[in-house]
Amino acid sequence: MTLTLRKPRIGWFPKPTVVIGDRGHPAQWGSGTWQLTPGEPTTIGVYLFNRLWRFGAASVTVEPDAIGPLIYRAPWLPFLPGRLQAETE
Repeated sequence: MTLTLRKPRIGWFPKPTVVIGDRGHPAQWGSGTWQLTPGEPTTIGVYLFNRLWRFGAASVTVEPDAIGPLIYRAPWLPFLPGRLQAETE
């Protein structure tokens, strides 16, 4: 599965954390690939953490056989949720 993490062009944003199943993985902004367990639906989530609270959380449950590239967009403000959806061309 390919996951693209995008931040707003203006402002400072902490590095994202990608959660696959129940396990968190520190990540970088940009595109990356993640391995999913074959044959099982998996919950994928992304959030940002700024030393005081989590923000920009978004999650989606995917079937590994039917999943295309995903894209996460961070919110402009630290109290809004992020967006995680299938990438459209």
